[in-house]
Amino acid sequence: MPKKLEFFYDCSSPWTYLAFTKIEEVAGSNGADLIWRPFLVGGVFNTVNPSVYEARKTPVPLKAKYYVKDLQDWARFYGIKIGNPTVFPVNSVKAMRGALVAHEHGKISPYSRRVFESYWGDNRDISQDNVLREIVREVGLDDKEYFEKIASQPYKDKLRANTEELMARGGFGSPTMYVNGASMFFGNDRLALVEWELSR
Repeated sequence: MPKKLEFFYDCSSPWTYLAFTKIEEVAGSNGADLIWRPFLVGGVFNTVNPSVYEARKTPVPLKAKYYVKDLQDWARFYGIKIGNPTVFPVNSVKAMRGALVAHEHGKISPYSRRVFESYWGDNRDISQDNVLREIVREVGLDDKEYFEKIASQPYKDKLRANTEELMARGGFGSPTMYVNGASMFFGNDRLALVEWELSR
């Protein structure tokens, strides 16, 4: 049977941006089918991982200082820009429903890249229609179709289903990856383990 790598992701996470830049390479170099699984990480936090909100309210100063350094070290290592967005956390629901539309047209990778770059690199609010419209046009999607679909019930339901499925399978954040449907890995820094699992 072919190897399978599922990538559950939300563009509102900087650590997910890091993993996104490598996930296609990891799948390709290990002969795995990459399955894109957009979801809404806020729904996961609200349901199974509220500790994220508590940590934001009362951060540990030393840990918070290291967090900034760690993120920038990874960004430099990967050769990407991750800034400090003015709007954080951002409502990513439209952008992530939009990933489902992009997927239908074979453009989920370039679309997601532009969403990540716009938010984390260019400090643009990806919850805003004008920002999404520019991204959609840049990657060659029809903006009328895009906005009609992301406002429709089937796309709302699909994003919710992905979110609920992740939690049912033990996930609690973004990015979460599954190898061959069973073995779960969480976080950009687990990509080495993902590769190891795929190579077995």
